[in-house]
Amino acid sequence: MNQQDWILILDFGSQYTQLIARRLRELQVYCEIHPFNTSLESFTSFPPLGVILSGGPLSVNDSEAPQLNTAIFSWDVPVLGICYGLQAIAHTFKPGSVAKSDKREFGRAKLLIDKICPIFESVEPETIVWMSHGDKLHDLPADYEIIAHTQNAPVAAVRHKEKPVYGVQFHPEVVHTECGKQILSNFALQICGLKGEWTPVSFIEETKNNIRAAAGKEHVICALSGGVDSTVTATLIHEAIGDQLLCVFVDNGLLRKNEFNEVLHLYKNVLKLPVMGVDRSQLFLDRLTGISDPEEKRKIIGRTFIDVFDEVVGSDKKFTYLAQGTLYPDVIESVNFKGPSATIKSHHNVGGLPEKMNLKLLEPLRELFKDEVRNVGRSLGIPDSFINRHPFPGPGLGIRVLGSLSKEKLDLLREADHIFVQGLREHGLYDTVWQSLAVLLPVQSVGVMGDERTYEFTIALRAVTSIDGMTADWAHLPYDFLAEISNKIINEVKGINRVVYDISSKPPATIEWE
Repeated sequence: MNQQDWILILDFGSQYTQLIARRLRELQVYCEIHPFNTSLESFTSFPPLGVILSGGPLSVNDSEAPQLNTAIFSWDVPVLGICYGLQAIAHTFKPGSVAKSDKREFGRAKLLIDKICPIFESVEPETIVWMSHGDKLHDLPADYEIIAHTQNAPVAAVRHKEKPVYGVQFHPEVVHTECGKQILSNFALQICGLKGEWTPVSFIEETKNNIRAAAGKEHVICALSGGVDSTVTATLIHEAIGDQLLCVFVDNGLLRKNEFNEVLHLYKNVLKLPVMGVDRSQLFLDRLTGISDPEEKRKIIGRTFIDVFDEVVGSDKKFTYLAQGTLYPDVIESVNFKGPSATIKSHHNVGGLPEKMNLKLLEPLRELFKDEVRNVGRSLGIPDSFINRHPFPGPGLGIRVLGSLSKEKLDLLREADHIFVQGLREHGLYDTVWQSLAVLLPVQSVGVMGDERTYEFTIALRAVTSIDGMTADWAHLPYDFLAEISNKIINEVKGINRVVYDISSKPPATIEWE
């Protein structure tokens, strides 16, 4: 990828900001999200070909509202303001002003295009858009004109009369906006002039060159989890530097049934990766037994991974880099739109290892979303058995046993989870869902088996559909299938007498329970 061929998204705090990036990536346009107050000097060596100003939850008239950095207009590149981004332009450039609207708009609205212009090329003159605003443009800045309106918003889209600067009051990144992808395509490909050439193949070649340049003749150690992220990371690095890579796959006692041996076999015999299998399940279990707080579980698991890695390779000074399967959502979520933040999810990656072992991080997938990682994996020739695996959390089953942990509870969950996942595979349902899991609830309930009363645990089953995990809906699995799985779990897993199915979506729920 040519470093110049990209779009900068400045984040003002919208819940939809990541969707802007997703829609652009679908157009094979590379883009990056940065906080609205990011120093623009950091982009001097590779300035973007366009800038998008995201929406945001505040009013531009609030005392703590994020302010627009007008220096972006000195770059002489196209700018698109979305919702708050549009209002920030009006608030900043006089005589523009923003005021409370007496008719707020939330949800679908009919957009009426007043002037045909490049941003609306191939868009119907009347089309449905998604609105989410309580303010309105009261006065337009100098040299701007209205190009679209709705029934409740006289100013639904504007443009600068001479420069390629546009603003829309609606959200083109949301699927409910019928013309949204076309509008973003018009902006990125036509107005900004990008070619839409950011493909998995181009990413692979550029990334391998970057890995070679960074590593030189140094050695890299990679933590494998069995999931698609670390598998693609290891394969990409192995293709780039060969035997300079060592992979370590740790059995932490929190994996699914038979997973350690099966996945280790695939790593060695199918992908031909240089991998070392390490069984430290008892060590993890000793430290986790009796722990119920989910955040404490994550920290213990993270610290124990660090100790295991230190034990395995700590005395070997040839390793300079630690490779991790960090993805773009991990990067975005670690930075608050109000400014840089040091808060990173405590269960992501092996956080303390680089400092303890004096290692530098190598994160070749940090620009990608999950579905893009899968596309890269397919281009690398990784079998579908890895590519199509459902996401599995770093802490594993440790955060799917709610409440206090014990070996007995983990074994109950492992068996129930195995029945659920195998059932999905056998019925041809596995690839129709994004993620499936079983959760052992910290409650026991009364049941009847034969002529005896039982007092046993409850399993919650969860399956969701999604594209990238940022939002998710519960999977509408067939009732007959759920009934079959419920009966099988209750009949075959002694200690469980009740099965429930989770039908909550993300948001407001998360995919995992802890």
